[in-house]
Amino acid sequence: MNKALEFNVIVEKLKELAISEAAKSQIEALKLMTDPVLIQRHLNETSEANEVLKMNTSVPVNGLEGIQQALEKLKRQEILRPKALESVGYFLKDCQRMTRFMSDKALVAPQIVTYADDISKLESLSEAIAHAIVHGQVDDRATQNLYKIRKKITEIEDRIKQKLNQFLTSSGYQHMFADAIVSQRDGRYVVPIKSEHKKSFDGNVLDRSRSGGTVFIEPAAVQKLQAEITALRGDEEQEVYKILSTLSNQIASEMRAIEINYEVMTHYDFIFAKGKLSRRMNGISALITQDGTIQIINGRHPLLGENAVPLNLTISVPKRHLVITGPNTGGKTVTMKTVGLFVLMTQAGLQIPCDAGTVLPIYDQVLCDIGDGQSIAQNLSTFSAHITNIIKIIHQATRNSLVILDEIGAGTDPTEGMGIGIAVLEALSKKAATILASTHYNEIKDFANNHPLFLNGSMAFNLMSLKPEYKLIIGESGESNALLIALRLGMDDELIERAHEVAYKTQKTSVHSKPTSDFRDKLKEYKHRQTHEVSSTVKNEPEVDQHERAKPNTQMATKLVKRRTPKFKIGDSVYIHTMKRNGIVVATEDQRGDITVQVMGKKFKINHKRLSLHIKSDELYPEDYDMDIVTKTKAFRKTEKRVRKGKEDVLIIREE
Repeated sequence: MNKALEFNVIVEKLKELAISEAAKSQIEALKLMTDPVLIQRHLNETSEANEVLKMNTSVPVNGLEGIQQALEKLKRQEILRPKALESVGYFLKDCQRMTRFMSDKALVAPQIVTYADDISKLESLSEAIAHAIVHGQVDDRATQNLYKIRKKITEIEDRIKQKLNQFLTSSGYQHMFADAIVSQRDGRYVVPIKSEHKKSFDGNVLDRSRSGGTVFIEPAAVQKLQAEITALRGDEEQEVYKILSTLSNQIASEMRAIEINYEVMTHYDFIFAKGKLSRRMNGISALITQDGTIQIINGRHPLLGENAVPLNLTISVPKRHLVITGPNTGGKTVTMKTVGLFVLMTQAGLQIPCDAGTVLPIYDQVLCDIGDGQSIAQNLSTFSAHITNIIKIIHQATRNSLVILDEIGAGTDPTEGMGIGIAVLEALSKKAATILASTHYNEIKDFANNHPLFLNGSMAFNLMSLKPEYKLIIGESGESNALLIALRLGMDDELIERAHEVAYKTQKTSVHSKPTSDFRDKLKEYKHRQTHEVSSTVKNEPEVDQHERAKPNTQMATKLVKRRTPKFKIGDSVYIHTMKRNGIVVATEDQRGDITVQVMGKKFKINHKRLSLHIKSDELYPEDYDMDIVTKTKAFRKTEKRVRKGKEDVLIIREE
């Protein structure tokens, strides 16, 4: 259900906006709440977080990183290292910042402001950590004893370096050195001596080079000082351990308060992640109702952003079942997914991208059959998978369920599929579940139209542009647009009318008689609109007299030259970037810059900017080749030939 409606994608986007792993886990566990009081409380939190973020987007929750691991170590009675102590210090500072951050937000966020009252500031503890730990290290001034130890180590190191530099600059030793540098081996200072002089230089050999030509000797003159440093290093280590242990014990003594702080801060992280998501979507809280009414005002699918066409939908008792029709890719599935996703998001305490006044009911479950659903593992066909899913839906559905069925009854024999579709809708209606279903079957449209509990809806489609408008129209069933689309693409009128007879079992009227069927009237009206559009384009083209055409240097002449030298010629093979395939130019560029291109027997108007030359017509066809064979249909050429021979009295030329 989550994947079918893409609620899982919303969850992933929400997780990206959270800081702590605990908040991410809380988001991962989001589920459908059914208690109206609980839903409203979570929606209020999201709404208030949204309002707070409008005032200030810098929410102090970054200190949550790393704190959970530090607390787990303390529970195992481990001594925290400086980095872990620093994480605790940052967290405590953020707790103090959060109390200050929320202190002036009571007017816009009265509910979530109160959560900050449970935060313990623990200022003395945070100051102790800040005093002792700096940049992930125990600071020299963490204690007076540590300061003295490290100061003495520094003094002795300076004395050692001074003595070694005396060796390096002494003329009596310069010929012995492989290089005039001082280095360390295992924390002890050494000088590089050539191997042949090692017996002449007083000291202990601590290392040698890979080639064996150089040995690294600790001079005898600094061995006593080195021993002092070694002892001081031990004292330093003990003092550092004492400081880390003391701080760890102090934190452990405040463990309960810190854990409560962590819970509150994690919840703030979760709440403000919801607020950030809402701001990205321009979301609002839907009104909750228990009377079954769905009213969506300018709802936009959360994953489509600005590209989403606003959805307006109202369903209420007694007609709680909606059957949506319309062409493929017309937006039926997106419409149903939007409703289902809005329900899931609202009942998970999230705001949705819509306008004020949107109302949603509370459902105990959202049951879906969307998409292919084919199960290769279980060796089920697409239809079998759908039916298996629908059987489960019928068994699980209750009067408080929302059921979404995409292309109900599809994938099998149309007659049987239609029968199954109607039977399933009747069964779900008897259970009083709210139903959203889509179909192409006319019988299911008629069933919904005649049933007192069902509504018909259709997705708007522009027949002239052959493009869906993605708008839902309630109260109307979708029309048979396939035949008019075929006409628009150039199919012969007689084929269109014959297809209508077969599909709808209508009787063909005489060719010479006046059309009486609704479809023939619709066909005539559509052709009239199409012809009117073409003639309007011709009429609107500017006229140029012969005198103006004779002026080669005028601006008008320049325009005419451009028109006479088009970018592509009829017969050119061109590559269509938007389709990623080749086509043949059958009509040159019009005044809008559109070129008619034939692709796989169909003609499309495509802007010249989306085309590039593939092969010139000169290279494809002989010089005297009749281009009408390419650009005109066989029926058109046959009729034209009969007119030229005088066998036809009238020639009606229609744009192909």
